[in-house]
Amino acid sequence: MQQSEIMQRVVGILTEAIEMRRQARENPDAKAALTGSISALLAETLPEIKLPADATAQETTAIITEALGPAIVTLSTCFSYAFVHLAEVHDEGNTDTSTADVLRSLSLQFARRDGA
Repeated sequence: MQQSEIMQRVVGILTEAIEMRRQARENPDAKAALTGSISALLAETLPEIKLPADATAQETTAIITEALGPAIVTLSTCFSYAFVHLAEVHDEGNTDTSTADVLRSLSLQFARRDGA
């Protein structure tokens, strides 16, 4: 999965979170309906790891770290980028632009990178 695809999924997750927060404000006693989008993103971005049966704890740690590191860095970078982008718009005082508008713009920006 390319970084631009991951960013679009991150934007989707953040958009869902905004909606969940809105619903929680409107119905504080209601239980939030989880969509599983974070689990799906993890399942699609984290690699399968095969460990040798005789691997020591230290070897196992090294194998897992090496396998998961790049995916975790990419996910963290995408969430951080989206947060900073939202924070910058907020700090600029753009009261006429909603969070949903900012996220939509960000998603379109990354979709254009793939030629979509």
